[in-house]
Amino acid sequence: REFESEIRFYSGDDPLDVWHRYIKWTEQTFPQGGKESNLSAVLERAVKALNKQQRYYQDPRYLNVWLKFGNCCNEPLDLYSYLHSQEIGTALAQLYITWAEELEARGNYKKADLIFQEGLNRRAEPLDKLQSHHRQFQTRVSRQTLLGLEEASSGKEMGLLEPEEPQRSSLADLKGRGKKKVRAPISRVGDALKATNQNRSLQTPTSQQLSNNPGFTVFDENSASEPEIPMLTPQPWTEPPAPRSKENELSAGPWNSGRRPRSSANPGSEVPCPLPSFTPYVEESAQQQVM
Repeated sequence: REFESEIRFYSGDDPLDVWHRYIKWTEQTFPQGGKESNLSAVLERAVKALNKQQRYYQDPRYLNVWLKFGNCCNEPLDLYSYLHSQEIGTALAQLYITWAEELEARGNYKKADLIFQEGLNRRAEPLDKLQSHHRQFQTRVSRQTLLGLEEASSGKEMGLLEPEEPQRSSLADLKGRGKKKVRAPISRVGDALKATNQNRSLQTPTSQQLSNNPGFTVFDENSASEPEIPMLTPQPWTEPPAPRSKENELSAGPWNSGRRPRSSANPGSEVPCPLPSFTPYVEESAQQQVM
């Protein structure tokens, strides 16, 4: 409540400081997050309230708020692209590090390296931190590439060691039994002959088409131009990305819909019990004792 009142009646020249302290207090009070912390709502309010403050675009505190809000979104890559197009945090190394790590986690190593190169070209600060993360990224990618090559080579060796299974030849000539060389006749009539001729006619143009198709081109790194990161055009701000779906959250509705209707009878009067719709079974011996 103290932070809410301070935000509402703030008259200083640094409103980001109040939001920064509010978010930090929320994280310390609710370290495990959850619905009680309401952190995603606070982050969303902060980025909306400070969106037009261009003096904060290269402030590490402001970028930190955006990156934390990206963790609450379904698609953080869209948020990073928006920040890049709006020139928010483009002079800070943390934007490119977080962006590249998200791409690396999804297996897009080429795009992740382009993001690192974009940050290095802009000489984002701190530059030594960005260079260190880039070297670590290259080491991880090289290690994974070597592991993939080793697994491929080991798979080929295992295939060579395994005995080859006998292959069955299809449509082969039938051989006779005994000393005489007898060749079993193959005579196809009717539908079988038509199907065989159709298969042969279909196979012939396929083989000709395969021979006429040109082969694939080999990539030459010397002739290829250096990759460039695509230029993102600035987009007007409409609304922040939707946060992740929240569990166990009921939609708002009228509170008086669940009330029980009041009875017109007096509260002191006794309500007669309803009679059962069936006749209970009673043994004959029990009826005689009662009588």
